[in-house]
This record gives sequence, C-alpha cells and structure tokens, in this order.
Amino acid sequence: MKVGLLFGSFNPIHTGHLILANFMATHTDLDAVWLVVSPQSPFKIGQEMLPEEERLALVQLAISGNNRLEALDIEFRMPKPSYTIDTLDALRRRYPEHQFVLLMGEDNLPGLTRWKEAGRILADYAVYVYPRPGVDITTVETRANTWVVDAPLLDISATFIRECVQKGKSIRYLVPDAVEARILSQGYWRT
Repeated sequence: MKVGLLFGSFNPIHTGHLILANFMATHTDLDAVWLVVSPQSPFKIGQEMLPEEERLALVQLAISGNNRLEALDIEFRMPKPSYTIDTLDALRRRYPEHQFVLLMGEDNLPGLTRWKEAGRILADYAVYVYPRPGVDITTVETRANTWVVDAPLLDISATFIRECVQKGKSIRYLVPDAVEARILSQGYWRT
C-alpha cells in the first residue's frame, strides 16, 4: 500500500487540510493519506495548542466516514519535539509492507535542507509537493525524489480559525460541522 503522510499540529483541523488530504488520496497514485497529529513541532515551540488528544479527536471527527483517510497518534509516544525522520523510521518499522510518501507544502520545501537528516528523507522517501498561497512554484527548486502535484490552492489557516473563535465570529464551512460543534461546546480559544 502507498500511503501519503500529512503531518501537522491540526490546531484545529480545517477544510483546507481535508480537501488536500482527500485530493491526494483520490487524485494521485496514493492508496490512502494518514494525517499525523504532531504533539510538538520543532518549528512551533511556544505556540499555544490544544492538548494533543483533543486535536486527535477533532481530526477523527473530521475524517469520519472517509476510508481513504486515517488519523495517527504515533508521535504521542515519541520524544518531543517530533522530527519527521524519526516518525518515518517508526512507521517503516511498524508497517514494512507500506511505501510512505511525505506530503509537503511548497512553502516548506526550501527549508527542508534544515530538517533533521534531510538528506536521508530525500534519499529514502518520495515527497509530493502541493501549492501554497504566496509561493510561486516555478521559483522553488525541486530536488531529487520530489514531485509537484497540481492540487487545489487553499488559503485557510488554523490561525485564522482560532482568531475567528476568539472574536466570536463564525467558523461555519471553515471546519466540518462536527468540529465546529465540538470547538464551540468546549469553549476552545475563547478569551
């Protein structure tokens, strides 16, 4: 099975994540996309986040009923902050019969060389790059083992959603109905 891995804090998961994950699972050669909930990204230290278990629950709510998408909590039991290569290695050990592909926004590609063991990531794993707002893909240098996917360009951010909630503004259609209901009922990001 060929599985795309979409890493993120998902604080919260939103329709942009879901459209992208579903697109990759249904419009590429991937059999499935696994959404890897990262408890602590080394690039987001100090950012206020919901507890990891709650972010996982929101992802599970959001993808319920889609058998091509799965939520993963593998990084919850790993040292923090989480490093992509460590998670890739753990997944390869756990699922040796699977082929894993890293899904990455084109805005992250230029910084990939600064990631822990970036050379091994590029040597051992394919990387599917999707478009991101404000980045001209023609100016981004692709590397060996990377492929640019003509996915929809989505400009929705978890930061914007959190700000809407803090200001008492609607988040309808920015997140699935079940996620919106949970956010509102639990009072997340209310000041």
